[in-house]
Amino acid sequence: MLNLTEIRIKLVPNQRDKLRAFASITIDDALVIRDIKIIDGGQRLFVAMPSRKLCDRCKRCGGKNAIRARFCNDCGTRLKADRAELDERGRPRLYADITHPIHKEARAHIQDAILKAYREELERSKQEGYVAQRFEDMDYEAWDD
Repeated sequence: MLNLTEIRIKLVPNQRDKLRAFASITIDDALVIRDIKIIDGGQRLFVAMPSRKLCDRCKRCGGKNAIRARFCNDCGTRLKADRAELDERGRPRLYADITHPIHKEARAHIQDAILKAYREELERSKQEGYVAQRFEDMDYEAWDD
């Protein structure tokens, strides 16, 4: 199984959203995966791998547009509303994972380790004198109050 040599957690202080934290993992001291999200799914926490918004091209000008866009960013042509690929639940697929585990055992191993580290960081955050981990190489200030 994967050797996770480091897991860093950045708690998100604003709890109005379902996003609870960001995680960064290092595998075998050789590969870093950043921008993993820890999400409160209502009944349980889960890990969302880094993803990007899906785009398509305008039939008229070839301009790149987000799937939810109604009009082309370049030429202003009205775009078809039903142009998105549907996911297994029949909803438009708006994001695609940038990186993800290949099989369920790897996903479970990564998710369990990240959630364990999240719970430990959450407990540390409740202690007097807590100082959040610094993510010098990441831009999470937008999530700070």
